[in-house]
Parts: sequence; structure tokens; C-alpha cells
Amino acid sequence: MTRANFPPPMPARRFRARMRRYGRRTVLALPAAAISLFISSLPALADLKLCNRMSYVVEAAIGIDEKSATATRGWFRIDPAACRVVLQGVLTADRILLNARALGVYGASPIPQSGNDTLCVAPQNFVIAAARQCRTGQTPAPFTQITPTRTDDGNLVAYLAEDSEYDDEQARLAGIQRLLVIAGYDAAPIDGVDGPKTQGALAAFLKNRGLSSDIVQSPNFFAAMIDAVQSPSTTGLTWCNDTPHKIMAAVATDDGKAVTSRGWYRIDPGKCLHPDVTGQPKQVFSFAEAVDSENRTITVKDRPLNWGGTTQLCTRESKFEINEQGDCGSRGLSPIGFAAVDMSSGGKTLRFAMP
Repeated sequence: MTRANFPPPMPARRFRARMRRYGRRTVLALPAAAISLFISSLPALADLKLCNRMSYVVEAAIGIDEKSATATRGWFRIDPAACRVVLQGVLTADRILLNARALGVYGASPIPQSGNDTLCVAPQNFVIAAARQCRTGQTPAPFTQITPTRTDDGNLVAYLAEDSEYDDEQARLAGIQRLLVIAGYDAAPIDGVDGPKTQGALAAFLKNRGLSSDIVQSPNFFAAMIDAVQSPSTTGLTWCNDTPHKIMAAVATDDGKAVTSRGWYRIDPGKCLHPDVTGQPKQVFSFAEAVDSENRTITVKDRPLNWGGTTQLCTRESKFEINEQGDCGSRGLSPIGFAAVDMSSGGKTLRFAMP
């Protein structure tokens, strides 16, 4: 995956000028959870910077509330242990709001989305001047109010953090471990602690991809890892999306004691993804379906566009991991037909295409 070309941060005065032309709109309702942020008191005059102390590459969007108008801007991609300036110059907002999401390579977003404000975002880079009522091509998303801290250089900073409370070094290593596991290398547990197991997995990854050890310290290393994760592999299971639609997929494995189903993994158009199947199973199970921007199943000639089989396993609409497959319906779960995938050759690539 190539790193996206984001426009430079918009000066705060231009951002405010766009939003003053619009009044407050009706708030759309959306369920909310919580996102961890280190926050302090709100200074007024400085650049605003977001720093990522999570083990995920994230994309962030910000909202600015000022004088009864609200605007949003995104997406800002931030690697683990990296920071990014998202607004420059004098900032006199009444409130600053944030939405953050993990890249699709991680499956269903592991970042709990929260906030009392529901604001509009768009799929690609965007600036929305009237962000409380969504228009065509925009979708509602929950935003959390944040109060950044003033740093010694006079700027403002807010940190995205996990319960693990990584420092920068730990967040970067945990981010590498997480992508190694997704790519099929044994770097677990994902804890931000270095050791022979992590170093061995990393060395094998670099060798198999023809990369030198110097790239690990490159600012583009996470982009290189994500590109590898989203490319077909000779080991493990690979899903490739050859359709123009977003695909949500689920995988199931049998460890001899129980069949465990997990989902949903998001596969963007033209991309591949390795679900985190551990070990070297002889057989796994796969289900995938194409969905629209509101996650509704796409139909072609009145038939759902999906790829499955005859093995009935349990799923649910939201992110799940289920290790008891009996009597799905009575437990509030949905049975879906998974396809058996032969892994005896060591690797398998499933390509999802239009009929």
C-alpha cells in the first residue's frame, strides 16, 4: 500500500472561515463507546498535533466547534509512535472533537468509537463546513471532545492510547508485532516487549520480502509492512478483493477441540488481506460478502453477492469471536454457510470477483 498523499494541515483561520457561513444543524443519533486519550487543559494559540501511542496505524478526523457552527476535516494517517500536525496557527475553538479508526487491514476497527457528538465524515480526504447534517457521500460518525495539552514549544498535543498505556518505543514495537501476526508470523504476544521470538519473526518477514534490516528504522516501514500484509502470500490464508465494493469477511479454524469463528475483516477494493490464522491448520473455513457504504449486503440479480459454502457456523453483525458453534439462533447469533478451504499445501489465496 502506498502512503496516501494528504494535503497540508489547514490553517485554523481558513478552517474557521469556512464554517462560519453555516449554522448548527440537527444531530444524528449513533451509539457510542469510549476512546482513551491523555488530555489536559485547553490552550488557545498554537498548532494542534495528534500523537499515536497505539499498536495500530490509525486515521483520524477532527471537528471544530466555534460560535454555533461545526466543521470536520480528515483523514490524517498516523503510524504508531508518530505525531501529525492537523491544524496550524491561532486556534480559538469552543471545542475540539476527534474520531479515530484503525486501517481496514486490522479487520473490524479495534478502536471503540465514542462521543456525544455525531458529525459527518467522508470516505477519502475531506473538509466538511457544516458537519452536523450529512449530505450525499457523507456518513455520520461519533466524535469525542478532547482537551489537548500545551507542550514546552507552545504547541498543543493530544495522545491516542490503549489500555496498555504504551510509551512511544513500546507502541512502535507492538505495532510491528501486530502486523507480523496478521502477515502470518509468530510474534505473539503483542505486548511491545522485544525478545528472540519477535526478532526471529521480523527477520523471517524481512528475508521473505527481500527487505534489508535498515528499513525497520525507515519512516515508511509501516507502509511496507501493510503492503506486504495486503499482498498474496505463499503461506497462510489470503483474501483478495477483485470487486469494486468493500468486502467484509469471516474465518473459522478447528483446533481439534472447538471450531472458532472470527469476523469481521474489512477488505477494500483491489486489496488483499491475511486474517490472523495461527499455526499451520490443514483446513480453515471462509465466508465473505460485499457491502455498501452503510454495510448493507449488495445484491446482483436479486441474489446476495457473497462467497461461502455449506458448513453452518455462528456469526453476529458486529465484531465477534465465537468458539461454540451449536444452536446459533437460540443464542442470538446468525448461522452462515462457510466454505471449507484446503490448506494442506501451506497457503491458499481466495479471490473474490464479480459474477
